[in-house]
Amino acid sequence: MARPGFPSSGLNEAIRRRHKRRNLLQSLILLLAMAGLLGVCALLLFGPAASLWAALGWLLGIAIAPRIEPGAALALYGARPLPRQAFPNGYDILERLAAQAGLQQLPPLYHLPSPQLNAFTVGRRGEAAIAVTDGLLRQLNAREFAAVMAHEIGHLINNDLWVMNLADSLSRLTRVLGFVGLLLLFLGLPLVLTGEAEPGWLLGAGLLALAPTLAALLQLALSRTREFDADLEAVALTGDPAGLASALTKLERRQRGLWALVTGQGKTQIPSLLRSHPGTSERIERLRSLQGDQERIALWGDQLDRPDRPSRRRPWDRR
Repeated sequence: MARPGFPSSGLNEAIRRRHKRRNLLQSLILLLAMAGLLGVCALLLFGPAASLWAALGWLLGIAIAPRIEPGAALALYGARPLPRQAFPNGYDILERLAAQAGLQQLPPLYHLPSPQLNAFTVGRRGEAAIAVTDGLLRQLNAREFAAVMAHEIGHLINNDLWVMNLADSLSRLTRVLGFVGLLLLFLGLPLVLTGEAEPGWLLGAGLLALAPTLAALLQLALSRTREFDADLEAVALTGDPAGLASALTKLERRQRGLWALVTGQGKTQIPSLLRSHPGTSERIERLRSLQGDQERIALWGDQLDRPDRPSRRRPWDRR
């Protein structure tokens, strides 16, 4: 069904739904793999009964863990609130997207004084905030800014922040058990060499030692999958895959330019398995596959407010 006020005729919904189902399946498999890896480590160390109690304790900890207020979390990054009067049409765009997504509360914008092109979300669906860098506000036009904001709102729609916090807790616990595995390897290897312990005993300790690396790789793969899914939500909100592709191209070009300035190389050589985000070319290819036959309807125009850089005066300083 068409979303009111947003073009959907130019979007290939069949392909979008297929990508959506694949991303959901991949996310479930990766989370189950992380939980299974942690479970195997716990069984090797503590046995079935203790592992069950440990799992119940982990679930209880997830349920009662304190939540940090989004503004306080962003203050740790040096972000400051970006008021509506300083960025009126940016907030207009964000309001339309939030209403279209069915958010009960508009996520406020925060400004980061950084030349990099970046945006990220903290909090949860009912209580979230979006941080945008100065470089992003200076380089993107209104269409591209709308696409990036739709991507961030996509994370809220999908509860990706909760999913990644869950994955992070699994990864942290696996690292703790992996440290125990390394300790066992260190203590047990001399016993094996002297014949006082069976060599097979080292297999379990070796798995424990490797588990943190496997958990980290699974967590990165989950992050990439959630980024793909946020892209799908973004184009469902805007009906404009090309707008997000254009924004990603600018972000990639700026990133490569900064990398070349620092290293003298034209592009990064980070393997895809070690990235928290998918490759830009792969994301753009998927976005192009969603483009329908009809041209995009202009929604936002091209001009975006360029808010003044907020003063470095801290809120608690005297005027």
